[in-house]
Amino acid sequence: MSPNYVDRVISMLGPSGNSHADPAAWQRLENELGVELPGEYKTLIDLYGPLLLNQHLFIKHPATERRNLGAWIQSTVTAFRRSRLQGPEGEIRFGGPDGLVPLSSTDRGEYVFGVHNRNGEGWTLLACDGNEPDFFEYRMGYAEWLYRYLIGESMFGPETDVFYPGPVVMESMPVSETDEMRVLHGPDRGM
Repeated sequence: MSPNYVDRVISMLGPSGNSHADPAAWQRLENELGVELPGEYKTLIDLYGPLLLNQHLFIKHPATERRNLGAWIQSTVTAFRRSRLQGPEGEIRFGGPDGLVPLSSTDRGEYVFGVHNRNGEGWTLLACDGNEPDFFEYRMGYAEWLYRYLIGESMFGPETDVFYPGPVVMESMPVSETDEMRVLHGPDRGM
């Protein structure tokens, strides 16, 4: 039986308190993208987004006006399309049902993308350091990828590990002009 990485991430981050769950917002976003996003990704984003994890990883949400996931995806896709990156099979496609869809990024210029597998089953994650044209494939779900990122594994390519001992630090990102940023800490991880 494979581990449940959604539960592992939730136990590492602790109770949410920041839920913006809105199925209609997800439906609008998926209609715009032309593809259904992974369920575990939506579950974690609904529980915690928008959020900054361990001072680097941004998690955005489609139901918020500020820090809006859909707007960020569109601007990121536009920027990467302009870059005309080349892969082993030609130009890399961004956006759309068969292109790379940005899921999260860091303040260090790193990105994790999802691409719907051509056989129609599941997603593959590709990550890159925005300063390098190389993409690194991670054959795992978003929850496993996030879990491994939080325990300090290199999840944006070789030597990209960032490990913070102790509880995960979470900074809520204000979604309105009256919101204030809050700093929260997950439970002790024994790390």
